[in-house]
Amino acid sequence: MRTSQIRPARGGDTLLNETHDGSRSSWVESANDPATDFPLQNLPLGVFRHEDDQPRCGIAIGEEIFSPSLHLDLFSGAGRVAAEACARSDLNTLMSLGPDAWSALRRQAFGMLVSGDPRRDRIEPALLPRAKVEMLLPARIGNFTDFFSSIFHARNAGGLFRPERPLFPNYKYVPVAYHGRASSVRASGSPVKRPSGQIVERGGPAVPVYKPSSQLDFEAELGMLIGTPTQLGEPVPIGEARRHIFGMCIVNDWSARDIQAWEAQPLGPFLGKSFATTISPWVVTMEALEPFGIPVFERAADDPAPLPHLWDDEDQVRGGFSITIETRLLTPRMVADGAAAVWISAGTLADSYWSPAQMIAHHTSNGCNLESGDLIATGTVSGPDPESWGSLLEKTAGGRNAIDLGNGESRTYIRDGDEIILSARCEKSGYRSIGFGECRGVVVA
Repeated sequence: MRTSQIRPARGGDTLLNETHDGSRSSWVESANDPATDFPLQNLPLGVFRHEDDQPRCGIAIGEEIFSPSLHLDLFSGAGRVAAEACARSDLNTLMSLGPDAWSALRRQAFGMLVSGDPRRDRIEPALLPRAKVEMLLPARIGNFTDFFSSIFHARNAGGLFRPERPLFPNYKYVPVAYHGRASSVRASGSPVKRPSGQIVERGGPAVPVYKPSSQLDFEAELGMLIGTPTQLGEPVPIGEARRHIFGMCIVNDWSARDIQAWEAQPLGPFLGKSFATTISPWVVTMEALEPFGIPVFERAADDPAPLPHLWDDEDQVRGGFSITIETRLLTPRMVADGAAAVWISAGTLADSYWSPAQMIAHHTSNGCNLESGDLIATGTVSGPDPESWGSLLEKTAGGRNAIDLGNGESRTYIRDGDEIILSARCEKSGYRSIGFGECRGVVVA
């Protein structure tokens, strides 16, 4: 392996600043709760609608939403341009402005919401409780790409179908991905209709039937939303890749395993994936995630080194992220009994074989252009242990071993009425823990 060296960040890259100071508190009291996902040090962005108002962009702070576009006179310079973009019904305009504008908006909003700031009297009456608004899709998703970045998920899934060769020969050389369906990306809380498709039933004749999927699965993932676009025909150097990522959200890339198993040969995912993808409403900016950057996944000594267009010293040192994503399952019986959702798994993006920058660099390496609002997902986040496996395909060994839910119920795959709840969180000593909120979806017949 090559030797990594820390070197100064390139101009415009986000670095630690006053917004990461864990000792600072907010005059919004709910933001000071240690359990909140949205302390002063987070300030994620999303799109909401209040009553009959037009949708607009807002910043989550504790249990409240701060609307920058309602306080334009409090912002200045690049921060004001960004605040004006928050009057739109999606984040695309804001995301297209670039890292300097994103950082100015965040730092100026931080200054207004910090304890003791005299602008509180102006801002507080206009705050809206998050519980009183409808959260919408945060961006117009022009394109959706799903990677396969967890080597543990790749081995687990591949081993079910190819025990003698779970990984394809290209896996350790190239960040594998497929182009998904952007039109079926939906906001958290949207119902997920069980898909139908061609299925070859296990133990039956080797001819397909058309029927509803009986092997509906979740995939616990994280997603990157592209901010500044790239030019067609111009690859993005890996050292510049993170500048094109606005922020990250939670992704549930629902999968119909029985449809997928039949149709994916030879061209890969199609109808077994394109019926629904759910994302969380709040987008955590890359600047907020800065304290949680870590070295990229440590490859085995005999693994090949990444090709030159996928190697950057700085990315090797801080290009990974310590983000834990947790899955819970809520059944209709649990709802009727007033019981809480049952824990299924918790994985970490630290186990990703490929970094976000490597994914972006490879995505554009053939000249493919990225647009503001494009969604780039990591693929299922799984680790080395069963507790960290981010899909039922892995947890149940392809439906062979049912999971005991502890209330007399069990599951191999998702049934009608079941709700999948994903959440994600970052923790590091010396910094405030920040979260992503929830990504929820109920399956309907």
